[in-house]
Amino acid sequence: MKEISKEDNKAMEQQKKEISKAYGKYAKQFTPKPNYVGNGIKAFMVGGAICTMALWVQNQLMAQGINEKDAGTFVTIGLVALAQFLTGLGIFDSIAKFAGAGVIVPITGFANSMVAPAIEYKKEGPVLGVGAKLFSVAGPVLVCGISSAVLVGIIYWLMGR
Repeated sequence: MKEISKEDNKAMEQQKKEISKAYGKYAKQFTPKPNYVGNGIKAFMVGGAICTMALWVQNQLMAQGINEKDAGTFVTIGLVALAQFLTGLGIFDSIAKFAGAGVIVPITGFANSMVAPAIEYKKEGPVLGVGAKLFSVAGPVLVCGISSAVLVGIIYWLMGR
């Protein structure tokens, strides 16, 4: 077996770098340039509209005698349910494509990220497909939330002693 000399190895590495650089230039020609200002305005408008509607619904619930905390809980549940429903119909992706972070950042984005993998893998069955993929995103979030809550609880308990 022939050994590769250091010079040959360096030449191969240099050739790989040149190919990588050439590919980067080639790919950059076809990559669309994002419109940061326009995307920011769309995200702000759609996200603001979602928050404004949520606040309006919360105020309507409070006007009917529901306390602020419960009204906020109902609005949150409603936003999650609506995002899940729109994801199931395939509408949420179109809205997200237009609005970007304006629809992804609020809790609606989390609801979408839970439902979308479950829908994608529904052919694999209700347990190994939908059930397993439903928690592919929710699992780490739940673990992080529960772990943080336990840690904060321990700190409060130690401070109370």
